Amino acid sequence: MDEVWELCREDLHRIEDQIHTDLKSNLSLISVMGSHLINSGGKRLRPLLMILGSRLAGYTGKSHIELASVIELIHAATLFHDDVIDEAPTRRGNKTARMLWGNQASILVGDYLYAKAQCTIVSFHNHDLNESVTEATRKMAKGELAQLAFNGDLSITEEDYLEIIGNKTASLMAATCRIGAILGECSTEQRDDFELFGWNVGMAFQLADDTLDYVANKAKLGKSVGKDLEEGKVTLPLLALLKRCSQNDAEKIERLITLSEVTEENLSFILNLMKEHGVIEYSMEIARSFVEKAKKSVMLFEDSIPLQALFTVADYVVEREL
Repeated sequence: MDEVWELCREDLHRIEDQIHTDLKSNLSLISVMGSHLINSGGKRLRPLLMILGSRLAGYTGKSHIELASVIELIHAATLFHDDVIDEAPTRRGNKTARMLWGNQASILVGDYLYAKAQCTIVSFHNHDLNESVTEATRKMAKGELAQLAFNGDLSITEEDYLEIIGNKTASLMAATCRIGAILGECSTEQRDDFELFGWNVGMAFQLADDTLDYVANKAKLGKSVGKDLEEGKVTLPLLALLKRCSQNDAEKIERLITLSEVTEENLSFILNLMKEHGVIEYSMEIARSFVEKAKKSVMLFEDSIPLQALFTVADYVVEREL
């Protein structure tokens, strides 16, 4: 990935500057809270997808800088809201905005960032751009609502789970890539291919993230191992385990989750079962399958540095340390 970061370094710096410009406000709470979240880190995968996608599409202008900032503002807005919904005390190892400024401010600043992003999109006077962003935002909200509705519900199927992450995570990456194709004035078919690439990368990313939640180093992941389980989020590793373990073990797991008894001892019990039944490997294999689908979706484009860099980004989302 180092070569990809270097390839995009100048544009990434410009995007970072644009984000901070967009966060400026005569209401200091917006600037302070926005900067707190943005400066806490993050992989900036969406800006990378915007940069490389627009380059692959042959775009040579500068609008991708402002549009990448729009995507990051939308993503930041979802994080403000997510932390309130999840009652999260920390994010990426830092106190969440809700812990420092309260739930009300977090919700309102998130709302402001959504509105700010939409105003910027409208200023381009481009129906296709507007449609891509608004549709992604709609899907994200739908995905979050579905996740809330299924919280702690072990009757959820793998298909339900995949639909949720497709809406809440993959849709924004899909829109990011489609925007790159729109800027490059690609055909409708090519725009669809770009969008499919982003969607598949987004699916792989969330699947890997949900798997890492059970096995990753806490310092690197930025949250406690098993945090999703504590919050009642039923993700693929748990669903796969319930299918593979004995009825007695499944009933015990269901009881622990229903009674919210996810202690360190109980978490260790579940993690050992996951290792025993190969659940982590299974989940990561599903994630890798989406990476392969992503690559196939843009195979008709001529081989180039941007295309190979996009493939590297796709591989990266499932190669983060377990």
